[in-house]
Amino acid sequence: MKENSEVTIYDIAKKLNLATSTISRGLKDHHTISKKTIEMIKKTAAEMGYRPNNLAASLRGNKMRTIGVLLPTVTQPFLSSLISGIEIAAQKAGYTVIIMQSHDSYEEEVNLTQSLYDNRVSGVICSLAMGTKDTSHFNVFIENNTPLVFVDRVPQSFETFHVIIDNFSAGYKATKHLIDQGCKRIAHITAGSEFSIYHERKKGYLAALEEHNIPFDENLCVKINSVTYDDAAKASEKLLSLKSRPDGIFAPGDILGVSAIQCAKRMGIKVPEELAVIGFNNDPISYIIDPNLSTITHPASKMGQTSAEIILKNLKQSRKKDQIVKQITFLNTEVLVRESSKRI
Repeated sequence: MKENSEVTIYDIAKKLNLATSTISRGLKDHHTISKKTIEMIKKTAAEMGYRPNNLAASLRGNKMRTIGVLLPTVTQPFLSSLISGIEIAAQKAGYTVIIMQSHDSYEEEVNLTQSLYDNRVSGVICSLAMGTKDTSHFNVFIENNTPLVFVDRVPQSFETFHVIIDNFSAGYKATKHLIDQGCKRIAHITAGSEFSIYHERKKGYLAALEEHNIPFDENLCVKINSVTYDDAAKASEKLLSLKSRPDGIFAPGDILGVSAIQCAKRMGIKVPEELAVIGFNNDPISYIIDPNLSTITHPASKMGQTSAEIILKNLKQSRKKDQIVKQITFLNTEVLVRESSKRI
């Protein structure tokens, strides 16, 4: 045998003078093989340095035991927690996870979708890139009966599984909390297209204002190009420089809320006395910042675990390509009140 060559079941069979089919069944503890023979096979395999070729076995079944995960980025705490939830469920079931980042690029998302398909993944979990409107590149999974789950950033219409929160309700809760603290001029930093989760949060913001008879001032609603600290800092400075400045800010992301607090500090505006701020996600940074940032809880790990469980459940079911299923799973959110908005 050549040095460094992989040991195969043929090598074990030759050494033990047994059929390769016996070796294969013995390694899998098959009931047709005696306990004594199984022990002998496994002991010899270990001594020879045998490793099962899972890739070859998967290809024979035409699928890898792998879940592909396509996300905008892995640097955000929310998405890191989402990945953790996916991996917990996947590993428990004996699946590995491939993680790919679109970097919020539609073009990159299209390329990576094809890459996941080419890698014969068993299922796909995706949170869409910010600018994605056309989702036809995901049709290949439906056509090939590969379970597909969209999580958090989901398309408006795609016949498959969605795991989300009620972003409209969450935006409403955040704004109502500021109203309950006595805020009358509530600003909102928003992002994305009319199809995005941020648009739904804005709709919730508008609904809360209307319900409490607070006129909407379009000067108090600023749209940013990317959900980053720097973009939020520019938006906050613009808002806090208004002649009639806001007394509250709803930022639909904790990094945006932190940016607003620090901008207010630089401008000599007291938080929460003169400006109440609430963020979104309950990221670690929300309780490190001074004052601690009020926020909306976002069950990231649970969303990831739920998404993976949907994939695993569907892999156990046989379904024809034309039996398309659309199922939306909603998870709850809550207002977490901290120092940045607590006036009453």
